[in-house]
Amino acid sequence: MNIAIIGLGYVGLPLSLQFARSGATVLGLDVDQKKIDAISEGRSYIKHIETSVVTELVEEGSFSASTDLSRVKEVDAVMICVPTPLSKNREPNISYVIKTAEAIAPHLKKGTLVVLESTTYPGTTDGPLKDALESGSDLKAGTDFHLAFSPEREDPGNPESKVASIPKVIGGFTPTCLEKTKALYSIAIKTLVPVSSCRTAEATKLSENIFRGVNIALVNELKVIYDSMDIDVWEVINAAKTKPFGYMAFYPGPGLGGHCIPIDPFYLTWKAREYGHNTRFIELAGEINTAMPEYVISRVAEALNEQKKSVNGSRVLLIGLAYKPNVDDDRESPSYILMNLLKGRGAEIGYYDPYVPTIPMTREHSQWAGIESIPWDEDSLSSYDCVLIATNHKSIDYKELAKWCPCIVDTRNAMTEIDTQPGQVWKA
Repeated sequence: MNIAIIGLGYVGLPLSLQFARSGATVLGLDVDQKKIDAISEGRSYIKHIETSVVTELVEEGSFSASTDLSRVKEVDAVMICVPTPLSKNREPNISYVIKTAEAIAPHLKKGTLVVLESTTYPGTTDGPLKDALESGSDLKAGTDFHLAFSPEREDPGNPESKVASIPKVIGGFTPTCLEKTKALYSIAIKTLVPVSSCRTAEATKLSENIFRGVNIALVNELKVIYDSMDIDVWEVINAAKTKPFGYMAFYPGPGLGGHCIPIDPFYLTWKAREYGHNTRFIELAGEINTAMPEYVISRVAEALNEQKKSVNGSRVLLIGLAYKPNVDDDRESPSYILMNLLKGRGAEIGYYDPYVPTIPMTREHSQWAGIESIPWDEDSLSSYDCVLIATNHKSIDYKELAKWCPCIVDTRNAMTEIDTQPGQVWKA
C-alpha cells in the first residue's frame, strides 16, 4: 500500500517509520522544509528516534518526504497528524486540520482513505473535516472516498512505548470506512480496537487524557496540602502504591506539559457547552494544574529568603526545558511558565538541558528563542543563587548538582536519594 502521512513531528515521524518497516511505501508530507531535508538525507531530528532507522528506510526506498501536498494523488491512504492547539481563550484551533484538508482535497482520487490522527473534539471528523474534503473535491465521504478517525497514542521517550504494540482505536464514518481503516492499520499495528463511529474514537482519546489531567490535579492539590503539614507527598505516594488494588499512582509536578494533557480536556469543555453542559471536574483540574507554577515560584522565594536573598536580582537556573524526562520535546513545557514568572519578579534566568541545547522558536514563547543551555561545570552552576529542577532527566549528575549548588528547589523528587546538607533542598 502507498500511504501519505501529513505532519512529521512527534506523532507523524514514528508512525511513518513503523508503516515503512512493515512493508508500506510511505510519503511523508510537511510544510517544514528542514524536516523534509533531514529525512531526504536520512537523518532523524527527534532525539529518541535513531538516525540509522531513518537512513535505512530512506535508502531502501520505503520512506521519502516532500512539501508538495498535491502528491496525495499518488497514494491509497492519507493520515493527518498536524497540530491542534488551543487559542488564548482555550477554544479549539483546528485550522491546521482544515487547511490541510483544503490543500489535499483537489488531489484526492476516488477510493482514497483519509484518517485524522490529531486530537480534537467529537464531531470534527464527520463535521468540519468531512465538509472541507467534500467541498474541495466534489467527492462524497463514505461513497467516493473513505473517512476515519484514529487517535495517536505516542509516548515520547518511553522505551516500552512502541507504535506497533500500542493498541489502536479506530472509528469509521461508515462501516465500509471502518473496514478500510482496519486494512490500513493492520499492516503496521498488532492490536486494533474498532469502535462504532468517528465521534466515539474522538471521545476515547479525550477521555484518556482527561483521566490523567484530573488525577494529576488531585495529587498536585495533595502536594500543597501535605507540604503545609510537613508531610512528603512523594513518600505518601510510594507507600500508597504498594496497595495491589484500588490505587493508581500519579505524581505531582511544576505544571502540565506536552501537547496532550494541558490541551485535550478543554476540547471537551468547549464542545460540552454546545450541549448545555458544564465540565466542572475538568475545569477545576485545569485551575489546580495551571496554578502549580505559581506555587513553585513561592517555594523558590522561600528558599532564597532563607539565604537572605530576594527573587528580584537573584540568578535562578532551571534544570530541564523539556516537558518530561529524557526527551527533547518542549511543547507546552511548564518550564517556560516558570521562566516567565521568575523574570517578571526580577530574577536573572538561565537553563540547563542536555537535550535542548538552544531554545527553539515557538508561537507561545518566542521571547526565549535562541537562548543557549549553560555548560555543565562547577563554575557555571555555582554562580546561581538557586537551582530549580523542573525536569528530572536521568543523564543529569545530581550528586554534582548537590556538591556545587547550595540552594535547590526540587519539583520532581530528583534529589531524594542524594546526600545533601540540611536546608539545601526544598521540595516544591
